[in-house]
Amino acid sequence: MSELFATTGTIAAIATAVVPQQGSVGIVRVSGDQAMSIAQTLFHTPGRQVWQTHRILYGYIRHPQTQQLVDEALLLIMKAPRSYTREDVVEFHCHGGIMAVQQVLQLCLETGARLAQPGEFTLRAFLNGRLDLTQAEGIADLVGAKSPQAAQTALAGLQGKLAQPIRQLRANCLDILAEIEARIDFEEDLPPLDDKVIISEIEKIAAEISRLLATKDKGELLRTGLKVAIVGRPNVGKSSLLNAWSRSDRAIVTDLPGTTRDVVESQLVVGGIPVQVLDTAGIRETTDQVEKIGVERSRRAANAADLVLLTIDAAAGWTEGDEEIYQQVQHRPLILVINKIDLVEQTQRKTLQSKIQNPKSKILTAASQNQGIDALETAILEIIQTGKVKAADMDLAINQRQAAALTQAKISLEQVQATIEQQLPLDFWTIDLRGAIQALGEITGEEVTESILDRIFSKFCIGK
Repeated sequence: MSELFATTGTIAAIATAVVPQQGSVGIVRVSGDQAMSIAQTLFHTPGRQVWQTHRILYGYIRHPQTQQLVDEALLLIMKAPRSYTREDVVEFHCHGGIMAVQQVLQLCLETGARLAQPGEFTLRAFLNGRLDLTQAEGIADLVGAKSPQAAQTALAGLQGKLAQPIRQLRANCLDILAEIEARIDFEEDLPPLDDKVIISEIEKIAAEISRLLATKDKGELLRTGLKVAIVGRPNVGKSSLLNAWSRSDRAIVTDLPGTTRDVVESQLVVGGIPVQVLDTAGIRETTDQVEKIGVERSRRAANAADLVLLTIDAAAGWTEGDEEIYQQVQHRPLILVINKIDLVEQTQRKTLQSKIQNPKSKILTAASQNQGIDALETAILEIIQTGKVKAADMDLAINQRQAAALTQAKISLEQVQATIEQQLPLDFWTIDLRGAIQALGEITGEEVTESILDRIFSKFCIGK
């Protein structure tokens, strides 16, 4: 292994968030062959408690030399192989905050452990056969999940729902490879291969790979979320829209144009997908230097957003200023929000909608009255369903690394088909078929390199 992961010895790390005056419990995790001896040195149990695996002991953590009391705590024992890493693991469940867990961690390091590298506990679980790579990545996704749907998708990966089809695809490729190599080694004893049957089997594998690849965009949405920018002229109700949508008072709302001078952000969940909403400063020509900076930031936010909500004032109608902003953002996925409809009559609303030809997607809202938010969310979900996550399997969502490996496997299989169609010798068939097998193996970890492991596990937190 590379220097990043020196996977020998006993490791220790704080396994919970350390926040001053927050959290009632802090956990220090220790894994390795010295885990039990470290626990026995530091942890003192009153009475006749039995030190057995998968038991929780009550006691005190003391400095081994001075016997000074450090904390009153619980000790969880998990002996190999029935532990997360399949090594001996102990966990000190201390009081929360900063000092207790920091002092206990320091004592563990002084007693024979070393500080774990980011992701090293999960790396050891992988190397010891406890997890495959898709499950390890599922753990990272679960920890970082921003919505219930993202958490469910991560759990599906953790439960092996991605690994199972990948392993089956690889097994099918291995079966085809075995058939080909058997003909190479025992050509005179076996009937010739049926080219059409081999091509048909390869096409089935490629079709399943395409199905899995269709989940990539959905996976990106679940992991990173959708960035939505609310843009428009000053005083059209952008801040009111943000407040109504987020059910909060994140943005200041007044009748004065130009109140919002900077980008105001709010985190929401729409249809299980995390959404980062940006309320931007009103876009107009101005001589106010501070407002001018806000307008420029608004333009940058609109250009960087996945979706733009161009908001206009229903009472004012489609103005020259609206048209100018539309020309700047029309290249982005766009929804027109016709706000303040409570200030116009029903006939005026219909007339306004018919006059505005672009953009095609229009939503009527009265943000100050909390009206139209459900329709807005429905429109956003429709754009998502018909765009980024079309035909995605809701139980699975591959990440960029997995997508790259699947794409390479598909390309290799296409090369195998081309080789067969060109009637090249059987030895040539096996070259790209082995490439597909290797690419599929990289996803689950059956074919793995140090660089892949470094890239995956270095993104983990230290205690995981």
